[in-house]
Amino acid sequence: MKKTTILILFLLGITWSASAQDDAIQTFFSKYMEDDRFSRVYISPKMMQMAGGFLKNNADGDLEAQELGSLISKVKGIRILSSDEVDGMTLYKEAMSTLNRNLYEELMDVQEKGSSVKFMVREEGGLIRELMMITGESKSFTILSMLGAFTYDDLNMLAEKTNIPGMDQYGKGSKGPK
Repeated sequence: MKKTTILILFLLGITWSASAQDDAIQTFFSKYMEDDRFSRVYISPKMMQMAGGFLKNNADGDLEAQELGSLISKVKGIRILSSDEVDGMTLYKEAMSTLNRNLYEELMDVQEKGSSVKFMVREEGGLIRELMMITGESKSFTILSMLGAFTYDDLNMLAEKTNIPGMDQYGKGSKGPK
């Protein structure tokens, strides 16, 4: 009985931690969503499914187009918040302090004079559930969160074959786990 209770509390703690992380990220996005200095982009899971389906259905024997269509269908949503009118380094530090670093594995960290770029992934069950990119410079800031269920090979293909915002930066860095 005691082991069962401990196991249930442990599982509830994991669930609460994951949902608290989602809430922290959502709170950060929500905090700046109505700020006119920011550009906001949200691509819904349905839109990604439609784009992937369109590619697959119109591939006409093109294997690469079919694979890309299947891959895009794996993306469950993209959120981007960006501005060229803010103190990006302050927002970068705020965003980084919001994240529960225990849930994310760092893929790439570029620190140059006056700018920072960080890519992180959140994995569950052997699949990447979220790719997070945070960039900050003296007068610009961007945070991108891409949700889904994909592998590192999938991310590499997205970086190479699509114009999904932020993936060009990913393509310049890591091609998988260290």
